[in-house]
Amino acid sequence: MRLTAASGVAAFAAAILLYPLFQGGAWFWTSLGAVLAVMAAGLLSSRLTLPAWAAPLVGLAALGIFLTVVFTAGKAWALVIPTKSSVWELGRLLSAGWADIQRFAAPVPSTDGITLLTAGGVGVIAVAVDLLAARLRRAALAGLPLLALATVPATILAEPISWPAFIIAALGFVSLLIADGRERVGHWGRAVLVRRTRVATGPRPETGVARADTSGLRLSGKRIGFAAIALAVLLPAALPVMEPVSFFQFGVGGRGGGKGNSISIASPIASLRGQLELPERRTILTYSNNDNKPRYLRIYALDTFDGQQFGMTEPKGSPDNRTENGPLPAPPGLSPNTKVRNVVTRIRISDEIERLQFLPLPYPPRQIRVDGDWRADVGTLMVFSIPDEAAGLEYEVATSEPDATPELLESLEGVQPSVDRRYLKLPDNLPPDIVRLARSLTAETNSNFEAAVKLQQFFTKDGDFRYDLRTQGHGNSALRDFLLRDRTGYCEQFAASMAVLARIVGIPSRVAIGYTGGTKVGDNWTVTTGDSHSWPELYFEGVGWLPFEATPAGTLGQGSARVPDYTIPRAPATTPSTSPSTGASDSGADDPINPSTRRNPRELDREGLIATGGLPPDDSMPLIGKIGIGAGALLLLLLVPAALRLLTRNRRVRALGWKVARPGDDMTARIATAHHPSVAAVWAELDDVLYDYGMGRDASETPRALARRLTHQYEFDAESAAAMTAIATTVERVLFARDPGTIAPMRKDLRKVRQALAATVSRGRRMRAVLLPPSTLRRLRGLGERLLDGFDLLENIRLRRTAASKGA
Repeated sequence: MRLTAASGVAAFAAAILLYPLFQGGAWFWTSLGAVLAVMAAGLLSSRLTLPAWAAPLVGLAALGIFLTVVFTAGKAWALVIPTKSSVWELGRLLSAGWADIQRFAAPVPSTDGITLLTAGGVGVIAVAVDLLAARLRRAALAGLPLLALATVPATILAEPISWPAFIIAALGFVSLLIADGRERVGHWGRAVLVRRTRVATGPRPETGVARADTSGLRLSGKRIGFAAIALAVLLPAALPVMEPVSFFQFGVGGRGGGKGNSISIASPIASLRGQLELPERRTILTYSNNDNKPRYLRIYALDTFDGQQFGMTEPKGSPDNRTENGPLPAPPGLSPNTKVRNVVTRIRISDEIERLQFLPLPYPPRQIRVDGDWRADVGTLMVFSIPDEAAGLEYEVATSEPDATPELLESLEGVQPSVDRRYLKLPDNLPPDIVRLARSLTAETNSNFEAAVKLQQFFTKDGDFRYDLRTQGHGNSALRDFLLRDRTGYCEQFAASMAVLARIVGIPSRVAIGYTGGTKVGDNWTVTTGDSHSWPELYFEGVGWLPFEATPAGTLGQGSARVPDYTIPRAPATTPSTSPSTGASDSGADDPINPSTRRNPRELDREGLIATGGLPPDDSMPLIGKIGIGAGALLLLLLVPAALRLLTRNRRVRALGWKVARPGDDMTARIATAHHPSVAAVWAELDDVLYDYGMGRDASETPRALARRLTHQYEFDAESAAAMTAIATTVERVLFARDPGTIAPMRKDLRKVRQALAATVSRGRRMRAVLLPPSTLRRLRGLGERLLDGFDLLENIRLRRTAASKGA
């Protein structure tokens, strides 16, 4: 039964690791109830001595009854016994919970479905732990289902697991291992123990057979477990954070401070849907720019389509592409001969944003002034960071927007796109009727641009589509229903569908996720959660990636969505804001992010697009510097015992006294009690010197006997022998004389004896006595033992029946 209880404790302790994933505490108390139900079933199985295969079935039945009582009691018989209706309702809640998890980003709200899913999962883990530990007697293997719980927050959250939660989970597993060890050793018979305070044997209450007392072994296991947990928590915290070197610049890698060379990316689609469905709008960011026009702010660019949904290739940001190094990489596909508009946008992110490691930016960004280690992905110009987050950030971004016109885009027809082929890739099982739809919509067009405009008009005008958040938009069947039957969805479905149709007709496409331009409030534009948006981006050689708008606008659609100007037939624009080609662009007189003309080496790759902004050079610490800091920190850690020893010696030299020389030796305390702290300090220091040099002193050895042994054994000269005799005589007078008389200073005597003892040991021993003094390590070890003894006292607390209750 002890193992069953320990299994439940270990399962719930591991479940505490899940707390960052949820809002509120409903999941916590429901999961606790699920574990208690499984534990009660396990105790019943042990009492009835059921076979190992039957105990998990009883546990699952108890878990099912508990979940029925909590979530579907109204449809159960007598509020407890599951019925067909209650089972169907549980299934519906589980399906809703799974859908909610896909929709929301952590921390998710405590809906009934999510709470049921969490409590049921924790309960199943508790059943698995009880089966392995209590039934099959494989407590170590029970760590695998516990590890499964730990991997959930580790794979979802960007932050590391908090150390208090880790300690609680580790203590739960250690307690399970200790309980299993006690059960195993307890069947061996009489144990021979060295701990004086423990009773050797006792009868087993269920059989009356004497069994071994395993408390001493339990304490040993507990101390080992505590030490392992302490090392697991303290050692990583003491070491400096170092980033692995990526020799081939694969992934995010490279130099710079950070948590490593990979970044945890929350599901962009889930985050988008979650923000759109918030009951109240919250401000995400505010921005202003030098032309006072709204702009879409892109965060993610989804480039892969697997038939289910669009996904994102892991961004690659080498150290050369840090924002502080000058202009960003050139926008893919933008020709030097294409006219651009230079715009500077100032953006401030709300402090309430959590776990956002990508910057919302207008496209295409040319240069960014921002604090922190932010890097640009070469292919998509997404700007992200590993160690930093965007919450509360203020930054400036200069963009060079291609001055796209219908005439320019029509003239590009026939130019072979040089974009990656993944932007045209489609699954082999794409429904044929979707292919026919795309080709029929563009059958009468003469260029890719005209085909793109036709597709956009199909979604925004001609196709009778409606905007509604209460739909799902993934998979071939959902795509077919959306395009051919329902035609009702939200922005992600519109964007993904247009991107798929564009690929069918040969136009490279991807899906962008971010925010629309928002609403003008005073001198700034305000973007809220209601402005979360998704739109397609299509590629045209010569101008690169251009945004299109597939979501209907207005009160029946995405309120702040707008179709691009270049998709509306108009006369050629002749505004002064249009600048010449990138090579002939203005020198930056009205571009405050570029106040100087100092050139950056990365300019050469951009054919002299623009002068750099005078940003500071890369001042990040090289790898050798980090290694040096780590070695220095380790050296300082190793010198802690030496520093404590030196501090102790100085205090004693000043005759301030020092309690406790060696565990079990009370001579120093007796001297101090006799109101002679200076003599106590000398004796304690002599005892530590002997211990540091490996000489030692018997607890029963008198001062005179010690002086005589040291003098003869180490062949002291006359002065050293006299100094040792003086110290011993003074200590005896303080301990035994009625009136010790005048106590002469003994500092010189102590120094003389120390020098004589040092001369008898090797140089290595003397260095160890200075750098790693055993006397100080002994005190530290004693402190740890006293802390563990404090925990041991808890083991001795027992609820005993009184004599009256026994008589009753």
